[in-house]
Amino acid sequence: MRNGKLTAAAIAASTGLLLSACGSGSSSEEGFSAPVAENPSFEQGTTMAEYADSGEITIGTKKDQPLFGLENLNGEMQGFDVAIGEIIAGKLGIPADKINWKETPSKNRELYLEQGKVDMVVATYTINDKRAERVTFAGPYYEAGQDLMVKQDNNSITGPESLRDSDAKVCSARGSTPSERIREYVDSSRLVLFDTYSKCADALRNGQAQAVTTDNSILMGLVSESENQFKVVGNTFSEEPYGVGIVKGDVDFCEFINDSLRTAAENGTYQEAWNSSAGQVSEKTPELPELQSCG
Repeated sequence: MRNGKLTAAAIAASTGLLLSACGSGSSSEEGFSAPVAENPSFEQGTTMAEYADSGEITIGTKKDQPLFGLENLNGEMQGFDVAIGEIIAGKLGIPADKINWKETPSKNRELYLEQGKVDMVVATYTINDKRAERVTFAGPYYEAGQDLMVKQDNNSITGPESLRDSDAKVCSARGSTPSERIREYVDSSRLVLFDTYSKCADALRNGQAQAVTTDNSILMGLVSESENQFKVVGNTFSEEPYGVGIVKGDVDFCEFINDSLRTAAENGTYQEAWNSSAGQVSEKTPELPELQSCG
């Protein structure tokens, strides 16, 4: 290894477009199976050749984010991030059951790549300049935006501006871009940070926090799992392009991933991946964003 559709129309409208240890095994979302290249050929010495020859790859992702990266009760991985990882692995000739999935919290994404604990990261990973100092990003493969989630009966929080004169506590993930951006609206004393967003959902449920903030893609999944306890409010107030993180400076692998994403969009595999995961609650299927240069 390398150094049920959301029934609340208001939720669909508010989300705009959107509405541990290594583990392996079947990771395909029901109805989706990424194509696997037969005997792909790569130039020796490249990252692609290394992974193709080994026949396996370790991918860092989230395991607690419904619709994007979730480990189900059977120990299987599901979600759009998972499907994107499978698409890339498939182009290397690696089937889903040969992917080792490692839970990768937001705060550890750069570190795990630098330490060689994962070969790439597909984990609602927003591309930004600070992170790009430590890792190389392929993609983006999806464009999200930051939003707020509150309890269904909360009518006082209507967006980030409503937090300024409030005493509400807001929960986010430690090391995430949303946790930094929300500081424009709330001071540190009202910010509750955990390693995972599932703990933020618990904090909202038990009153430890009055709002959760992160990308609308993640909130969409938490709302869908909440049995109508939660809702998303306001409008998105950021742009969050999700990229695939790899070891810093590996331009060839970055270009390979971009080519894999482009091909998936052209042959419909990208759309199938979405429809089998986040598309279960989203009324629109996104287009692959413009891919950035790897150089």
